[in-house]
Amino acid sequence: MVDYNPYEMIVFTSSKLLEDETTVFIGTGLPMIAALHAQKTHAPNIILLFESGPLGPIMELGLPISVGDTKAGIKSCVMKGLCMAFELTQRGFIDYGFIGGAEIDQYGNVNATMVGDDYFHPKVRFPGSGGAGAMAANCERTIIIMPLEKRRFSKKIHFVTNIGYGDGSTDYRKRAGVLGKGPWRVVTHMALFGFDETTKKMILLEVAPGYKVDDVLAKLDFEPLIPRDGVKQMAMPTPEDVKIIKEIDPEGLFLKRKVEK
Repeated sequence: MVDYNPYEMIVFTSSKLLEDETTVFIGTGLPMIAALHAQKTHAPNIILLFESGPLGPIMELGLPISVGDTKAGIKSCVMKGLCMAFELTQRGFIDYGFIGGAEIDQYGNVNATMVGDDYFHPKVRFPGSGGAGAMAANCERTIIIMPLEKRRFSKKIHFVTNIGYGDGSTDYRKRAGVLGKGPWRVVTHMALFGFDETTKKMILLEVAPGYKVDDVLAKLDFEPLIPRDGVKQMAMPTPEDVKIIKEIDPEGLFLKRKVEK
């Protein structure tokens, strides 16, 4: 049995979603580790983009601690700053936007701003969108990563920071004036979700080894769709995958966080 923690599972599953020779806009933290794992394994020709402007880096010096870290620009093809990065999304050149968040609803809308009834006096204040708002709006597809905790998967989120499918209407994103197709996958340590083409609702695609569908449903404040052909089992990382992931973040800056039970 391979020994891995919840965040290592999230990184591994996210990495496998990244195809070689595609463009991916990467946010801080777990997306960086997943991108590095992909670059070191099955997708050596992946083209990464960071908010600060590096395009196509080969991150040989290891994990950046933020999108503005010098390590994020190593051997990049172009490094022209924030405006260039978001211009590329607006011109339709970025295949995947890779973001996290504090809270998500069944239509893939993400909250990264606050929890509470009063915006000016919230119970909890989060860092906000950063570049994720533009990524969710204009990248071709969005991959969202977060641990599967009931406080995060809500029927109604407290604030829409990053646009998903809005109210679920088929033309919502078009009416909102955004370019990208919208959320594609939601990666957690217990399950992998997608979105139904017609209803735009979240659909449970895969469950991690050691868990059942009911374990996943118990963590949600809404009921996802279930595929007619059943829910598949998520792939497990190999010992080599775990080794690579740990070597990318040896100090556990992002991998050693706790998941609420």
